[in-house]
Amino acid sequence: MCGAELKSLPEGVQRVAAELQRLNHPHAPVMLDDAARTAQQAADALGIGVGQIAKSIIFRRKVDDTAVLVITSGDKRVDEKKVEAIVGRIGRADADFVRAKTGFAIGGVSPVAHATPPVTLIDRELGRFDEIWAAAGHPHGVFRLAPPDLQRLTGAPVEDVVVEAAAGKT
Repeated sequence: MCGAELKSLPEGVQRVAAELQRLNHPHAPVMLDDAARTAQQAADALGIGVGQIAKSIIFRRKVDDTAVLVITSGDKRVDEKKVEAIVGRIGRADADFVRAKTGFAIGGVSPVAHATPPVTLIDRELGRFDEIWAAAGHPHGVFRLAPPDLQRLTGAPVEDVVVEAAAGKT
């Protein structure tokens, strides 16, 4: 992506694109015609399974008000007790907290280019896929990557952070 192409993108996507370039990631952000505020909306727009969406969930760590970013597979739900066992007590993060700490609005939180670096955990379930897509700093922006790229780009550990499926359910 050249400088002129970057300037036509929303500010959050520009930050993500610049960070992806800096980290030598081969796939630049793309803008979808429709908003992809949910994993299902993103999957539908991209024509992929919802599990291939790397959704970003932000929590507030209670002891120090730090943002905790959990990047999980779009078809899974975060198990807050598992996250707390790794990072300490957490609580819900409202839209103002998310914007202040990440620089992104809910529905567009990227794994990279945060205003303040969060504590980040990556859901091991993302490893089921060869290709995944993550938000790129705007509800219409996404970028393609492989699960190992996510760890390389964020430096975050891969952990078991999701609710276990009930017997007989997926």
